[in-house]
Amino acid sequence: MSVSPASGRPEDWWKAAVVYQVYVRSFADGDGDGTGDLAGVRDRLPYLRDLGVDALWLTPFYRSPMVDGGYDVADYRDVDPSFGTLADFDAMIGDAHALGLRIIVDIVPNHTSDTHPWFVAALASPPGSAERDRYLFRDGRGADGELPPNDWESIFGGPAWTRLPDGQWYLHLFDPAQPDLNWRHPEVRAEFEDVLRFWLDRGVDGFRIDVAHGMIKADGLPDVGDGVPAGQRQVELLGRARLPYFDQDEVHDIYRAWRPILDSYPGGRMAVAEAWAETPQRLARYVGPDELHQAFNFDFLDASWSADSFRKVVDTALAESAIVGAPTTWVLSNHDKQRHVTRYGDGALGLRRARAAALLMLALPGSVYLYQGEELGLPEVLDLPDELRQDPAFRRTGESRDGCRVPLPWSGDVPPYGFGPAGGAPAWLPAPPTWRALSVAAQTGDPDSTLELYRTALRLRRAHAPAGAATDPGQVTWLESEPGVLAFSRPAAAAPPGEGPVDGARAELVCVVNFGSAPVDAGYYGTPILRSQPSTATGDQAELPTDTAGWFIRPVTG
Repeated sequence: MSVSPASGRPEDWWKAAVVYQVYVRSFADGDGDGTGDLAGVRDRLPYLRDLGVDALWLTPFYRSPMVDGGYDVADYRDVDPSFGTLADFDAMIGDAHALGLRIIVDIVPNHTSDTHPWFVAALASPPGSAERDRYLFRDGRGADGELPPNDWESIFGGPAWTRLPDGQWYLHLFDPAQPDLNWRHPEVRAEFEDVLRFWLDRGVDGFRIDVAHGMIKADGLPDVGDGVPAGQRQVELLGRARLPYFDQDEVHDIYRAWRPILDSYPGGRMAVAEAWAETPQRLARYVGPDELHQAFNFDFLDASWSADSFRKVVDTALAESAIVGAPTTWVLSNHDKQRHVTRYGDGALGLRRARAAALLMLALPGSVYLYQGEELGLPEVLDLPDELRQDPAFRRTGESRDGCRVPLPWSGDVPPYGFGPAGGAPAWLPAPPTWRALSVAAQTGDPDSTLELYRTALRLRRAHAPAGAATDPGQVTWLESEPGVLAFSRPAAAAPPGEGPVDGARAELVCVVNFGSAPVDAGYYGTPILRSQPSTATGDQAELPTDTAGWFIRPVTG
């Protein structure tokens, strides 16, 4: 197993890792049924090794009716047949480890599927039964209990409560097919501790915890009480509002119980939280030596395209990192957000900015999470036919996450672009005709392609990472620059032969991003080693055009 030069010890691998998010349904289809699977992931592992990432994060592949793309789990200890078998998982993780890649899997503890045996038993049992106590069943309000127990609303739109024929209601912060568990029940806590051990025993290197801030609800399930009429409240999974179903203090007891389990396994098993809190100080509580290793930094993903916005996000994240003594994380896209190529602008402008943002992100200390396809410069697919959309939120709100989940283009001139074997079924979502030029095969070997930019950036990131840089927020030094320009330096490892101004000399890496409206002189930042735009497009090599970024190496004097 490889060790990142920025972390030093094998158990610290995650501190500076580049983690590649695999949305399994859309990554690669191994059996030709039109849906991505574990066999497809296994076949493409050499691609990920050659890309230069350290680990894979796999979205849920457990048994599920797939109401929410696998985030409605019916059996946490088995593989859904659409993705393969446990034997396929074991073969995949064995090959990944042999290639020096680690595996992080999703754990979905806030809710189960409504087909989970526990919920099936709850529906078959009377109000007040032990079976119902594993979930959050309540009597309704009103003269005949005809009103929901409180004013909570679903993240996917509409009420967060569904009434059963016997008159009781059950809570679901997401789809009605995803009932929330009662995490004050000792059987629920024991069950998930056993699930963690099940996958740790199979060799997984870490967990991404879905809705990590949502498992505990306030005592008594009080109203939000903000006076907003039902159906008009904008409920966000990752918002800053203080809510009775998110970021309750007792949630930390769960992670304090999970950490010793992770620490009891060798090799640095870790966990990263999908969590949000109203203040940086409250978010920092999820991370520490007795709780979780990391929490996602969604502020970076949400930053607007300006030097001021990114500077503020980076400063805040590094300050939070200092609070907990752990490296931060950086992410630009994921399976729940519109792809950043599209967020940053139309067409060529969005891609130009996305390439610059990639160099900014990969130059920062800490760990990076890449979403599949961002290395290809894929835009959001905005014109999917409504009848093909599968996001449950679409039925309730009209908004859909399907556009960022379209299967990857691997090769060929026609859909599904090598997503599955020749002669297989069409992909579960169609890729647009424009993606033929964005496939892995089309971009491989083209020095101006986005794929080759990522490959080069990941190689240089590893080559120039100094030991210990991942855990020291002080490694970033902001440099004086023109308005609208971000420039910072970080210590760099001794330059490999041919990679720096003086081979073996003490050096620093400088990252410069031009958010301004005019080119800037970049000649004094050092020797250029990488630019976000092709050399043929940048004109004067002493200039950094608008909406581009560059990496430079310069010797440290004194």
